[in-house]
Amino acid sequence: MKFPVSLLSLPLRAAADIRARRFLRKDPLDSQRELLPRLLQRAAATRFGREHGFSALAALPFEACYHRFQRQVPIRTYRQFWDDWLAAALTTTPQGQQLRLQDQCWPGLVPWLCETSGTTAPTKYIPFTVEMFRMNQRAALDMLCCYLAAEPGSRITGGKILYMAGSTRLKQMGQGVLAGDMSAITLQQRPAWLNPFVEPQEPLTSAPWDERLDGMARLLLADRKIRVISGVPPWILLLLKQVEALAGCPLHEALPNLELIIHGGTSMAPYAAEYQRLLPAGGPRFLELLPSSEAFMGFQVHGEAAMRLTPFYGAFFEFVPLEQLDETGAPLPDAQAVPLAGVTVGQRYAVILSTCSGLWRYHIGDTLRFLDRERFQIEFTGRDKFLDRFEEKVTQAEVEQAIAALNRQYDGLVREFMVGADIAGRCHHWVLACRGNGLESGQTSRLLDGLLRNSNADYDTFRQQGRINSPSVLLVSEQQIYDWSATVRGKLGGQSKIPHIDPTLTGELVKSLSGYVCNNSFQSFASL
Repeated sequence: MKFPVSLLSLPLRAAADIRARRFLRKDPLDSQRELLPRLLQRAAATRFGREHGFSALAALPFEACYHRFQRQVPIRTYRQFWDDWLAAALTTTPQGQQLRLQDQCWPGLVPWLCETSGTTAPTKYIPFTVEMFRMNQRAALDMLCCYLAAEPGSRITGGKILYMAGSTRLKQMGQGVLAGDMSAITLQQRPAWLNPFVEPQEPLTSAPWDERLDGMARLLLADRKIRVISGVPPWILLLLKQVEALAGCPLHEALPNLELIIHGGTSMAPYAAEYQRLLPAGGPRFLELLPSSEAFMGFQVHGEAAMRLTPFYGAFFEFVPLEQLDETGAPLPDAQAVPLAGVTVGQRYAVILSTCSGLWRYHIGDTLRFLDRERFQIEFTGRDKFLDRFEEKVTQAEVEQAIAALNRQYDGLVREFMVGADIAGRCHHWVLACRGNGLESGQTSRLLDGLLRNSNADYDTFRQQGRINSPSVLLVSEQQIYDWSATVRGKLGGQSKIPHIDPTLTGELVKSLSGYVCNNSFQSFASL
């Protein structure tokens, strides 16, 4: 016997209310105090745990446990963690590379490896365990339950979600081990009962990006039960533009049932003007979350202005002030990490994680700023890379704020961008991918220069002293930057992002982009 969706949704709403209340009662500090000893005890018998004395640490009161944990386990970057603990497990066979992590840093065999979308380094393999998969599921469910509890009229319980994941193709890295995009792992391992509620399905999920984008746009127009879109801001924006082009009418008419957009992975600020143009007031609601291949870190409770740090999902958090990072963005050898209880409102921190995937005091490369200590609301401030080749220390947040201001003035013309150092020219080189020709490079250079001088005192001083010249600007079409990313980086769509700041020492990435445009005889909108 089938029941109407409206009747089936009643117990779901009741359950969501209960779960939301439970989440809102949780104490972040208590949760962290309880979590660290549990993680240590769970990994005590592993090679890493034996070498670092986890069994003895786990038996101590939290304060003593944490202080000894700090002394006995150094903070490591990915490269350091790989060299010290993962590289020895990598073998090459006739079938290709294999990476089997068995009782190394976490008990048992690690069944999945998240391939991250690193900008210039070879592929990174981040361990992803069954425990972490379950924690991510729990976090996503808590976020949706908080939304449903705050929106009694919501219709998403009777609809579907369109999840803009990376390609669902996973590769074998040994018996019982698969590697691929984290979002693809999540999709492939979801419980079977969720399948009717998640789009797209195969074969679209494993199609090339251009086909997938067009297919998802057509799916949105054809299936009015899709009420939620989840993905990275620039790719959601491309999807909505494609829908608008196919429909030939405004989005609110083309997608009248779209209720919620869940976004994360990069700042929304540079794209805000374009979203406002496409979706005026009264359209779908927005929720931000802060996922990563290493752990789920935060989400926005519906009705609140900012995300909350969510330290309940298998990750123990530490934080290093931005000032204690070296010129590569890594923590200095004497960097002083603090636990959640020691954070200061307004300070920008690099995030250090110890997780139920076997990462220990791992520097993940993301930064955030705390907005309060009552709810531990946070602002994602980007990667810990910054423009510093001339010692100017311009942060990614300041760069993105400058683009956001430019887009407010010019109606969202800049769709994507990258900025890096031009060492020979002693300046910043910006490549702006635009959806039209309403900008002129010289004027844009002056605007960006002024915005950065107003937001960063060091940059302003260096400009006054002539230590940095005014920025150069190359204006290209939005398609060009996507073509470059697909052709040169081999990364486009899903969870892959255009790096907004070139992390290389001498600006190789932004040079590659500029050279690609010139070598393929594209015409920029304006010459330098």
